[in-house]
Amino acid sequence: MPTLERVPALVATGFLAIPVAEALVTLPSELLGQIEAAPIDPELADTAAFSDAYGFPLEGGANCIVVAGKRGEDVRFAACVVLASTKLDVNRTVKRLLDVRKASFAPMDQAVELTGMEYGGITPIGLPSSWPVYVDARVLDAPDVVVGAGLRGAKVFLPGAVLGALPHVQVVEGLAVE
Repeated sequence: MPTLERVPALVATGFLAIPVAEALVTLPSELLGQIEAAPIDPELADTAAFSDAYGFPLEGGANCIVVAGKRGEDVRFAACVVLASTKLDVNRTVKRLLDVRKASFAPMDQAVELTGMEYGGITPIGLPSSWPVYVDARVLDAPDVVVGAGLRGAKVFLPGAVLGALPHVQVVEGLAVE
């Protein structure tokens, strides 16, 4: 089993996507001090593969999903963070939050272009500041959450409560379903 060499996120900026590293340095020290990062095998970046290979509990994995909603010609983007053991409620909750008639996962190439991050590594840290970031309330209860680092070759670790305190985050009850 490969090992994780977790280090404080501020000293890990060399293996984080540029938007992630830039966002980290703007965080208040009480949040930044609780965030760690580790390099990983990029082939193991997907949540289930990462959990299996590194022995990290699937319940601590969180997925950051870029969604696009449309009302008329207006397209609205948001990021949604849910535990890996749940599924994002796109058709009801996300549509309501974005106030759109139709919502779906953003196309991979568009999500990559708009975030400056790699697909499979998109994280709520460093997203465009105009986007809302919705976090399922269950994420806050997780003591140790793993999310992408903007690149497939690294992960970020933080308490769920810290994730809920990040800029642009709105905690939502029922964002995910079992």
